[in-house]
Amino acid sequence: MNWIKRNKFFALALILALGMLGAAGYYDWQSWSLNEAKFDHLDDIYKNLRNLTGKRPSPGNDAVDNIATAQQQASQLNAWNRQARNYFQPIEPIPPNLQGGMRGNRPSGVGRTQEFAQALSRTIAQMQHDAAAANVTLPPDYGFSFTAERNRVNFAPGSLGPLSEQLGAVKTVTEILYAAQINTLEGVQRVRVSDDDTAGPQSDYIAESPTTSDQAILTPWQITFSAFSPEIAKVLAGFAASPHGIIVKGINVQRAEAADIGQSPADNRFAPPAGASPGRDMSARGGRAGRGGLQTVLDEHLLRVTIEIEIVKLSPGN
Repeated sequence: MNWIKRNKFFALALILALGMLGAAGYYDWQSWSLNEAKFDHLDDIYKNLRNLTGKRPSPGNDAVDNIATAQQQASQLNAWNRQARNYFQPIEPIPPNLQGGMRGNRPSGVGRTQEFAQALSRTIAQMQHDAAAANVTLPPDYGFSFTAERNRVNFAPGSLGPLSEQLGAVKTVTEILYAAQINTLEGVQRVRVSDDDTAGPQSDYIAESPTTSDQAILTPWQITFSAFSPEIAKVLAGFAASPHGIIVKGINVQRAEAADIGQSPADNRFAPPAGASPGRDMSARGGRAGRGGLQTVLDEHLLRVTIEIEIVKLSPGN
């Protein structure tokens, strides 16, 4: 006590220094804890940023905003999809609305069967009439791949909807062929969609099946016809210009012989005069007279064409 009395100022200074040292220690500990929390938070931010930048695509940075770019591209893609729908319009089934159960007040059984049978007979007759009007030769009493169904009064369960869609597709395809003024339509082949199709001639069908994705259903077809090269070009142009999404997948062209396919009424447009060489005589356009008659400048032969196409039907919601 005497020492403290004699050195009271020193003792007070020592006590004050100890208090300040304790306060400084507490402050340092508090600051360290706060810094540790901030460091952990910063580390979490860094890990999150590293994960984001590692994604494909990356959200970008201050200079490149990949999210905004992706949103813009998504908007452009949606606009393109809306525009592209103009080229993938569904083909109207013949007759329409056979996929459902009721149509008007008519039951879904006998009424729908009779309706399809009548529409099938009427459409085949119309396609035969249109072929004659366009000078297109058909096989005798051709059924346009519906030989198994054309004389039936009852149809396999669940087949009316798919058959009506195929009938509408055949009508659309033949309209393109007739408009191109082909010479002969040898056959249209489709995929089997009914148990009744097993009874039809094999030449009416192809062994392939439709391809289904999230976006669309692609149904294969095969068409065989004869024509000259300008008409073949018109057929391809007609498929390309169709609003129904008709895609040409393959084409095989061979020289046709009259003995194989017969002469079409349309052949008269290119029939050479008696004694001339077979094919189209273009000597009037620059040909020179030579020994033995006129010189044939362009000798174009009738061609037999087999085209594989796919008709695209967009899935609901696309």
